[in-house]
Amino acid sequence: MNNGQRMVSLPLMEAASTRRLPDWLKRPLPRGNENFYTQNLLHELRLETVCDNARCPNRAECYSRRTATFMILGNQCTRPCGFCSVPRGDPEPLEDDEPQRVAEAALRLGLKHVVITSVTRDDLPDGGADHFHRCILAVRQRTGAVVEVLTPDFLGDTAAIDCVLDARPEVFNHNMETVPRLYRKVRGRADYQRSLDLLSRVKQRAPHILTKSGLMLGLGESIGELLDALADLRAARCDLLTLGQYLAPTLKHIPVARYVPPAEFDALGKLARTLGFQQVASGPFVRSSYHAAEMMDDA
Repeated sequence: MNNGQRMVSLPLMEAASTRRLPDWLKRPLPRGNENFYTQNLLHELRLETVCDNARCPNRAECYSRRTATFMILGNQCTRPCGFCSVPRGDPEPLEDDEPQRVAEAALRLGLKHVVITSVTRDDLPDGGADHFHRCILAVRQRTGAVVEVLTPDFLGDTAAIDCVLDARPEVFNHNMETVPRLYRKVRGRADYQRSLDLLSRVKQRAPHILTKSGLMLGLGESIGELLDALADLRAARCDLLTLGQYLAPTLKHIPVARYVPPAEFDALGKLARTLGFQQVASGPFVRSSYHAAEMMDDA
């Protein structure tokens, strides 16, 4: 990036603190019974969510608003990423009726914006792309909702990417997660350039579809590395961006290197907008699908 792109001043980095959560990462639990309604419905329909499996800090809030991010293709991932709490292991066979169950849940929750993600299934010839395709069509037929997908990289298989695109999701999300230097530690068998190429492929083949990506902060990245990653995303014509605080799910996962203060998230969000992202969500509790409908509406 040239100096002309770094117009927004950033606060000085604060010292890392991993022993105690700062005050800005503490929040009250929502009141009411809507949380239980969502949980019970998901249990009834035998559906997985990334909210549960990734131990999302926003789970109670989102469930209380009768929304969730559906996680298809089972709950066993084939990749060992150092940041993620989704179980690793030998995946179960695909469930043919899962697209219909996702659509039923979306209907009964009254969702107008449905986010569908998945575990990574490197064991499947198409990485689960056809299953994504079927879920998109089922949800749209049953609800007419906007559909956002958050996919794995499909090992760079363009036929798999095109299979998902053929179902015409309104938003195609694929998270970069972190900067190139930290990829092996954080993302295991993922590849930084492969992920950028996926986003570029989506935009080249379907320029009308909004592309989206997200990064976790606090893993040990420098400001310079982060800004370079944002420039790479804009070069891939990524439209929407999320920046959130990494929180270690357990003591066995990569420890937090630094808690990024809200003021710095605000400054980074402003800077990202100057780079050309249509919409940016930047804050400690921001996650890929957090308030996804509002972000889509603003875009």
